[in-house]
Amino acid sequence: MTETHENAQGPSAPTAPTVPVIPAVPCADPQGDPFLRTRFAFPARPATFLRRQRLLDHLDQARGTPLTLVNGAAGAGKTLLAADWAAGLPPPVAWLTVEAGDRHPGLFWAYVLQALRACGAPASDAVGVPADATRVDQRLLARLAAELNDRDRPVILVLDEYDRVTDPEITEQLEFVLHHAGRGLHLVLVTRTEPLLPLHRYRAAGELTEIRAAELAFTPEEAVALLELHGLSLPVHAAGALVDRTRGWAAGLRLSALAALESPDPELYLKEFEADRSTVADFLLAEVLKGQPEETQGLLLRVGVLERFCPDLANALTLRTDAEPILAGLHRDNAFVEHLGHSWYQLHPLFGEILRAHLRERLPGLEPELHRRAARWLRRSGFLPETLAHGAAAGDWDFAAGALVDDLAIGQLFTGLRSGDLTELFSLMGPEARSPAADLVRAARDLSRYDLDRGLARLRHAGEHVADDAPEQAAAQLSCALLEALAARLTGCPPRAERAAERADELRQEVPAHLLDEHPELTVLLLTHLGSARLWAGRFEDARAALTAAVGLPGRACTLLPREDSMEHLALLDYLNGWLGRAERKALAAVPEAERPGLPRPSGSGIGQLVLAAVAVDRHELGRAQALLDETARLPSGTRDPVAAAGRALATARLLLVRGKARAAVEAADPAVAAAVASPWAAGYEALVASAAHLAEGRPGEAAEVLQGVSGDQPACAVEAAAIHVAAGRAGAAIDLLDSIRTGGRAGPAVTVRAALVRAQAAEQARDTATAHKLVAHALLDARRERLRRPFLDAGAWIRPLLATPPLHELAADWLTPGLPRHGGQPRPESLSPPLVAVELSGRERDVLERLARMMSTEEVAADLYVSVNTVKTHLKSVYRKLAVNRRGDAVRRARDLRLL
Repeated sequence: MTETHENAQGPSAPTAPTVPVIPAVPCADPQGDPFLRTRFAFPARPATFLRRQRLLDHLDQARGTPLTLVNGAAGAGKTLLAADWAAGLPPPVAWLTVEAGDRHPGLFWAYVLQALRACGAPASDAVGVPADATRVDQRLLARLAAELNDRDRPVILVLDEYDRVTDPEITEQLEFVLHHAGRGLHLVLVTRTEPLLPLHRYRAAGELTEIRAAELAFTPEEAVALLELHGLSLPVHAAGALVDRTRGWAAGLRLSALAALESPDPELYLKEFEADRSTVADFLLAEVLKGQPEETQGLLLRVGVLERFCPDLANALTLRTDAEPILAGLHRDNAFVEHLGHSWYQLHPLFGEILRAHLRERLPGLEPELHRRAARWLRRSGFLPETLAHGAAAGDWDFAAGALVDDLAIGQLFTGLRSGDLTELFSLMGPEARSPAADLVRAARDLSRYDLDRGLARLRHAGEHVADDAPEQAAAQLSCALLEALAARLTGCPPRAERAAERADELRQEVPAHLLDEHPELTVLLLTHLGSARLWAGRFEDARAALTAAVGLPGRACTLLPREDSMEHLALLDYLNGWLGRAERKALAAVPEAERPGLPRPSGSGIGQLVLAAVAVDRHELGRAQALLDETARLPSGTRDPVAAAGRALATARLLLVRGKARAAVEAADPAVAAAVASPWAAGYEALVASAAHLAEGRPGEAAEVLQGVSGDQPACAVEAAAIHVAAGRAGAAIDLLDSIRTGGRAGPAVTVRAALVRAQAAEQARDTATAHKLVAHALLDARRERLRRPFLDAGAWIRPLLATPPLHELAADWLTPGLPRHGGQPRPESLSPPLVAVELSGRERDVLERLARMMSTEEVAADLYVSVNTVKTHLKSVYRKLAVNRRGDAVRRARDLRLL
């Protein structure tokens, strides 16, 4: 039998035997079985099918290329998409659902030709039909291609389930027909796997359109529309969470919706459904897992415990060596194994959940061992976060703690980047973990939460077991030194901090250099703790050296928060030395560091805000000072850090004194923290507040007695003490105290201005008005640059006549007192000189600020600027940060002060 419709004898030989003729429209395939018409019909779309126009548009555009590939996993919505698109096209559109039996070329092409006939684009008798299921003649293919090429209107041929074609010969034949059919054929392959066609050549020639898993995935908005077709209403944000969990997988969304319909609370079900106990699990197990060979199933079950994996890691779990080809094949076949690049893979989230549940049923008790194998492989390969997670999942806490300590990563418990995750992870560690590393981690966790009693006890216990000088203990000893420095800071014990820093310097020589490079946060934390302890001791220059070194280290993400802490301490140092402008600049600069994307702002001490509050008091911006103090009051951890506690006590007491609440100021001036060593500056300011309270209540003797402990070693305290002495009528004691001050040229205007006013008051009391006038003039010049008002407001009645004189009044005008009218003009309203620290607002931030000044609501601002409310809130947050305020009214007042409005 031949493969074409031909008569073997001509009309001149009527007596020759007749050769059987194959009908032009066969009713059976080459095996003699009837054609199954359902394979030529477009699949029916269910009532809940969602038409997605973006995909239809892409398929329409694809008609400009000869080949379209729709490639996705089982249940990705490929078939229904193609059917919906094809049903809307003008004929001829041929549809063929490929089946596993089509693996033979003759049978495959018989069905293709029948599909063409079914759509009204039959091949002519000259093409013929395959007579043998196992083969097809090349002449048939050539004639078919030639006839297609001659068509005026191209035939669109959709081959659904094309992944069932596994014979390379069929692929070669299909490529031949597609190439020679020219514009007469547009081929659409709907498949789970990569077809054997040379796709790279089609891509290079611009002859291929691809719609793959990422494009097939539902968007949150599409998911909302799909759920509505099922009678379910879900807000977009909730649908977004469902899309994240399902990766936008069409079958997962549909099956979840069907199951939710049977739940009393569908919305809650969609948020919390257990994938392993749902129809989704049945689908994936049937369509993906159970169709795989036994060794592939075993691999999938074992890698299900991993967030991501590579072939070597998979081999470590399976104890085999064949993971690489298996994983590559699973990814190529869209078997819910996603390629991350560089030989790393991950499972579809729902598939992973189901595999883990299935593992517990099929191989109970194996899961902890798999986590243990993973942890050890990951540790050898340098993947610390995953090492810790799997060590914890295996219940091997000594191993997990040892990995953290040996990697020199214990500082990550304090950096804000991973501190929350690590604290939560190790909070599950039980008493069965008894290694020194476990004790160090417990101590670090306690100290990070300011649980000093428990933390110090555990640190002491850990130190006893890592005290030897064995090289393998160097990382543990250096970790111990870091915690010792932190303990010294929190207990106010500078000598302990110095010993810890010296020990750390020695240990750095014994630790592998690459670990120090990988964990710069350890060095920054050590320097910060050392600088804070020195600051508490009043060793300002030594403190500045350590803190400046910390700030100057490379600005990697893991060091941002400790460097911010150091910058805030430097701001406090500048304030204590009288440099208000410098202090404000550093305090404001510290805040943006911690607000970069991905850096959560922890519950810190708020030293920067405290410095800004104290500066605001000195500038007589009392509302702003109160707002900043209110903000730091929400950070209770700072009350356990001596420096922060003293800073809060200082700023709060000064504000209360200014407001005439002397008794409350005395109570607030006590830092209320236990410290091993008294801080001279903290004690000095506490004495100043107590003395000022005595003076305000009419007890000058007691006021002077309290000040006996204040010396010239603390210039800022000394000049304020001198001011109280002179106010109490002890001008001689005031001058003696000023003469004893040793500043070394380090004192700023807040010190020098107060000192000048004290001497001016003493001169005024001695009736040396010329000297007093000269000193007040110098003070006004220095104070004007810093907008330092408080010393003049606190000076008392004696200064008012001096300020009323024309030369001094002119110096005080526009920032301390209202300006004088000039040449008969109207008095100028009080305003401020340009700010020392320039505040730069973007154009849009200025737009928002101007509308705030017009008392517009957030919604009104958004409508007026044609932006969203969230965008306005984002600009407001930035404006508040730049202006160091947290209320609208304060922002407007501050902007006017700075001449921004």
